[in-house]
Amino acid sequence: MDQLILALKFGHRLAIAPLLARLLHDAMLQRQDASLPDILIPVPLGQQRLRERGFNQALEIARPLSRATGIALGIRLLERTRDTAMQAQLPLKERHRNIRHAFVPTIKGEQVFRNRHIGLVDDVCTSGNTLNEIAGVLKRYGATRVTNLIVARTPAQ
Repeated sequence: MDQLILALKFGHRLAIAPLLARLLHDAMLQRQDASLPDILIPVPLGQQRLRERGFNQALEIARPLSRATGIALGIRLLERTRDTAMQAQLPLKERHRNIRHAFVPTIKGEQVFRNRHIGLVDDVCTSGNTLNEIAGVLKRYGATRVTNLIVARTPAQ
C-alpha cells in the first residue's frame, strides 16, 4: 500500500487514485454500523505543494469515491490558509503546532457544513493531527459528524 501511495503522490501516477478510491469504497461498505457522509471533503494542499506536485492526491481519490458512492464532492469548501511542513517529516511533538489554524472554510463552506455529516478524504494518516485539526474546524462551523476516510495509516511510532 505504501508503494502505491508513494507512486501516486511523488511518481505522478494519477491512474492509481481510482484503485485507492475503490479500496476505500469497499472498506466503507464493510462497516455496516456506520452511516455514509452527506458530503466528501478532500484535505486541501497548500499552494506551494499544489504547484510542486501539480495535483492534490486527496482530491484525486475523492473524485472516484464520490462517483462510486453517489456522495456529493465539496471541492472548494475548505482551504488551507498557509503552507505547512510535511507532517510525516516532523517529530511527533511538532506536528500539532505545524498544522494548527491552517484550515478555514470558504464562505460557501460555512453554509454547507451546518448540520451535515462530513467525510474527510485523505491518502494517509500519520499522527492524526491534520485530520483532528480539520474535524475541529468543521464542527465549529456546524458539522454534526466528521468521518475520516483514509486509505492507509502509518504504523504507530
